[in-house]
Amino acid sequence: MAQTSPAPAASRETALRNAQRAAQVILDAKGSDVLLLDLKDVTDMTDFFVIASGTSDTHVRSTAQRVEDELRKEGLRVHHEEGLQQGRWALLDFVDFVVHIFHPTMRQFYQLERLWGDAREVPVGQPGAL
Repeated sequence: MAQTSPAPAASRETALRNAQRAAQVILDAKGSDVLLLDLKDVTDMTDFFVIASGTSDTHVRSTAQRVEDELRKEGLRVHHEEGLQQGRWALLDFVDFVVHIFHPTMRQFYQLERLWGDAREVPVGQPGAL
């Protein structure tokens, strides 16, 4: 049975930098309550969550599309996406990080921050925050 080794620190740093870039794109698109969670000690499904709110279904959709477009220009592709058509909760899975953009009522209902409360919050835009 082949063993896999943990991801090297450089890839976590890259994942953090990319997640922070996604958060900045959301802020530039007037997204609100942007939060970056480090999931390293909580789960192995991804390294980071970016959680944010839009002001309406249209804003959620357009912000998610903007994140996807801007990161594609930087060579990053979405592995999986959900909810873009409805605009209530858009999920963009970049494997090393996952972006969640919520309509405010959906964010309050699902409370991902509480669900992943054991995760460490990372300041958005602060380099070397690992």
